[in-house]
Amino acid sequence: MIRVGLGQDLHRLVKGRRFLLGGIEIPAGRGELGYSDGDVLAHAVTDAVLGAAGLGDIGALFPSSDAAWRDADSMVLLRSAFSLVKNSGWRLVNLDCAVCCEKPKLLPYRDNIRYSLAQALDVSPDAVFVKGKTGEGLGPVGEGTAVEALAVCLLEKE
Repeated sequence: MIRVGLGQDLHRLVKGRRFLLGGIEIPAGRGELGYSDGDVLAHAVTDAVLGAAGLGDIGALFPSSDAAWRDADSMVLLRSAFSLVKNSGWRLVNLDCAVCCEKPKLLPYRDNIRYSLAQALDVSPDAVFVKGKTGEGLGPVGEGTAVEALAVCLLEKE
């Protein structure tokens, strides 16, 4: 059996926060505002794998109403969620992601992000792809006030 999962997340960019994508800190003037560390890509991937396995979403598993998740490392949350997915008998076949932001440019960091996500998901980096997109000047992403991530994954029952 195979299943597809889709994840999406959007965060406002503010001064005084780190800009994180898939566990990799990228130099930028602003970072993601979020209850956890705000890693928008890790959040989208977490929702994709949980959804594909039929195990809910990041908000149900790690609710912002629980102080334990305040400033939490989103890659730790992803690893924890994926552990549930694996324990339910699923393995990740592939993951494809798009990160939408005006700045910074992601190409210099893409391989590090891919390797970080692959390690968290216990797959080869060849099974993970990340691309950067801009908002073409439209909406909060295009205005440079937000970053959005989308992730789609394919899981296979072992």
